[in-house]
Amino acid sequence: MHDSTGGQALWNAVADFQFAAWRRVVAVLLTAVPSIALAQLPPPESGGPPSPVPPSVPVPAPGQTTGLARWLNPSTAPFIPVPEVATDPNSGTTLGVLPTWLRTDENHHIDRIIAPDILHNPYFGYGMHVRLYEYPSEDQQWSVVAQIKEHVERGFDGEYQIGRARRDRWSFTGGLIYDRDGTPRFFGTGNKTPESSQTNYTAAQQVARAQIGLNISRIWQLAYTVRARSVDVLPGTLPGIESIEQRFPHITGLGTDRELLQRLSITYDTRDDLTIPSHGTQWVAYGGLASRGGLLNDSLYSEAGVDGRGFWPLRQDTILAVHLALRYLLHTNDAPFWALSSIGGGRSDIGAEQPLRGFGAGRFTDRDSFSMTVELRHKLLSFDALSTHVDIEVTPFVDAGRVFGRSGTVPFTQLHPVGGIGFRGIARPFVVGYVDVGYGSEGSAVFTGIGYPF
Repeated sequence: MHDSTGGQALWNAVADFQFAAWRRVVAVLLTAVPSIALAQLPPPESGGPPSPVPPSVPVPAPGQTTGLARWLNPSTAPFIPVPEVATDPNSGTTLGVLPTWLRTDENHHIDRIIAPDILHNPYFGYGMHVRLYEYPSEDQQWSVVAQIKEHVERGFDGEYQIGRARRDRWSFTGGLIYDRDGTPRFFGTGNKTPESSQTNYTAAQQVARAQIGLNISRIWQLAYTVRARSVDVLPGTLPGIESIEQRFPHITGLGTDRELLQRLSITYDTRDDLTIPSHGTQWVAYGGLASRGGLLNDSLYSEAGVDGRGFWPLRQDTILAVHLALRYLLHTNDAPFWALSSIGGGRSDIGAEQPLRGFGAGRFTDRDSFSMTVELRHKLLSFDALSTHVDIEVTPFVDAGRVFGRSGTVPFTQLHPVGGIGFRGIARPFVVGYVDVGYGSEGSAVFTGIGYPF
């Protein structure tokens, strides 16, 4: 489960609260299209370590705000009462409220976020999340998110990373996920599937994954990834959308299926920062085998691909960012439809789905895929928001991609183009919130979330 409703909405909502309340110039941006920055509580007192718990309510002093005014001032409120707004073409608009505690270290960097919420989604009713994000250092991060809604959806996501900076010999990333998601769509396979073939299904999955990286140097890494996944494809529940088994009764992957993926990858990475890069490149070449059980066999499929991204400063405040991804399934002996290559949505996942921000996630699916993105990340303004520094970026972008079923197909032809503009709020060193608005052949789509799309 990637907390696509609450986790992504957190940063968007925090930003909306900050902008609307305290920053006139950002309010102007919000009038045109939502944008994201970061609001946070004051840092702990200097001269000592960060407070082990979220900041407590300060004792009012003479002349200090009290009553309702104290709750509306983030310098004195016990928490930030954040309005929650999340939008996605597949899941609709989710509204709610998050009481959010943010803690900073002596360098005014966020090192803890506690953010439960109460929300409402038009498809799944009322629900809640419990979230804890920890950023002990540049080299280590972990998070725990749990959620439940009235209908269909519930989940748990625990993630841990250490060795992110590759200063030591080994790096490790691990995660445990349980996710019941009622929003996925399937349109059939092929690069020209019509919008009218849209179906919905409920995906219930359990995932355990780990990646161990051998850091040959700060630039080169050899990594082994193993992922055990059980996926149960159930009938869809969204009103007005046909359920998958009605239109595609014979598609491979209905019901319960299991996958054990083992992947080797080699990474070349010269980026100056993992979260907010300003220059450098990253190239990842990978190959893997997936089976229903047992080691080192491709009873489901075998894969190979390359993923590259580059960042070039054009001016002090402008960066050209480019992303390319190409994935081939070399053998698809009995691969379920959810394991095929797909494009659509707002994020890039190495060896999996790739962005096409004029369409919802998984809009086009087939054996192989190609994706390309160009962004011009321009810093529009900067300001100090309480105890941290915030940059606002405006980012025109172009996405293009396609899927194909024959390996001999030229991947650069018959592309689906998307143009759009993004707004990002950046609080270094770990936080990027975004709103991206894209337009493609089927209309516009809006995505909110945390982190750059690639």
